[in-house]
Amino acid sequence: MAQDVATGQGTDPRHHRTFFGHPWGLATLFTTEMWERFSYYGMRALLVLYLTAPHSEGGLGFSKSAATAIYSVYVSMVYLLTLPGGWVADRVWGPRKTVAVAGGVIMVGHFLLALPATGSFFAGLVFIALGSGLLKANISTMVGHLYNGPTDPRRDGGFTVFYMGINVGAFFAPLVIGTVGQKVNWHLGFALAGIGMGIGLAIYLFGMRTLSPHSSIVSTPLSEAERRSVLRKGLFWLAVAAVFYGIVAGTGHFTLNWATIPLTVIGLVFPAWTLLRIKRDRDLSTLESQKMTGYIWFFVAAAIFWMIYDQGGSTLNIFAQDNTANSLAGVHFPSSWFQSLNPLYIMALGPVFAWLWQWLAARNREPQTSTKFAIGLVLVGLSFAVFLGALAAASGGTKVTPLWLCAVYLIQTVGELCLSPVGLSVTTKLAPEKYGSQMMGVWFLAVTAGDCVTSLATTAGADLNSRGYVLAEVALALLAAAAILLNRRKIHGYLGEVH
Repeated sequence: MAQDVATGQGTDPRHHRTFFGHPWGLATLFTTEMWERFSYYGMRALLVLYLTAPHSEGGLGFSKSAATAIYSVYVSMVYLLTLPGGWVADRVWGPRKTVAVAGGVIMVGHFLLALPATGSFFAGLVFIALGSGLLKANISTMVGHLYNGPTDPRRDGGFTVFYMGINVGAFFAPLVIGTVGQKVNWHLGFALAGIGMGIGLAIYLFGMRTLSPHSSIVSTPLSEAERRSVLRKGLFWLAVAAVFYGIVAGTGHFTLNWATIPLTVIGLVFPAWTLLRIKRDRDLSTLESQKMTGYIWFFVAAAIFWMIYDQGGSTLNIFAQDNTANSLAGVHFPSSWFQSLNPLYIMALGPVFAWLWQWLAARNREPQTSTKFAIGLVLVGLSFAVFLGALAAASGGTKVTPLWLCAVYLIQTVGELCLSPVGLSVTTKLAPEKYGSQMMGVWFLAVTAGDCVTSLATTAGADLNSRGYVLAEVALALLAAAAILLNRRKIHGYLGEVH
């Protein structure tokens, strides 16, 4: 296919069309991501509810703590696998092919969930986690490839449009998949998620020609010797795991903890090891090493934030099912609909916050990065303080008004808008030159670490719906915010020119 030398785009007629003033390839990536998020958030809205539903209602009958551990490990692995997902694109297939493979793997995973067998269900979770890691690491990269470098004035707007696709898919998913799963059949709901991913994959394959040729490049391809080495090591560790778990299962000792605890430990140890490895790299300059010290403060704060925030799909989802009156103003709805609140709030408030930071910056009053992180932590702690009120109101089996959870999710979303976009930005600013392309994956490891803490707590027997544990999480968030504020001068001393 011929290429336009000026833009690097192909001469496919669609390159001469625009999508809200952006390259037509953005339409391909927007709709692909929208349908992928539709499948992911639809399945996620059902996951804990299906795991805890009794066998008589078609569920798996797990305890709430076991279901929360499974959910937390699953979400943590999705984010952990973004690092190897980026590596596969850089060294083996390139982003374009990697995303195509990822879409197929995710679709197969959802259809495995749709089969009425416990074994296929957990295999499906593995497929979805693997595929999501491959896709999440690369589809955003391809959005950047559509523009003529970081200085292209359309670039930020393109990512904003792309981000809206994520939230559109996430908003509609619980309304459709959640309703079918809860009201008709669990497995039909999971099948709808697979169909959604199939639609997204078809759109992607059809529109691949609209993407930048740069998305097909394998930036640092493996040599033949490296390929053999990677394959040999991969097969070796796969064989070790197969033999080990074969012995455990064969001797009748296998329980769910044999799967969740090792993954939880990996999810805690790997982020710590990654940060330490980068911090101690002798190739880093003194300034880069200092910046990494400051970044660790933000990373730990983010892990605490996500530990609480991600319970929206587990702890709060279970509370919505068991303790909330699922009707408002005479309208009855499934409990999974609460999962649509966050993307709805994001779409409504995201532009407001983008304007607010610019308005404050123009008046030299924009809060520093550490202050924004502290605000995010205070708000996520406040959200669970409100949840404490909901737990008190629900004592004695009372079904509480949905407004409790509406308030919890609203406060969490405002906290997310204070911390998450800022975290992405500061990650790119503080990234050492040697690790410029890897640091975004490192940022996602904060989600992995936070969710693994939740999994470890539930595995140890903590009741995440108990007032004592929720109060402890409120206290942890507020203490972390206080630590950030009290040490903000020290932290910003590490950041150099970055503010």
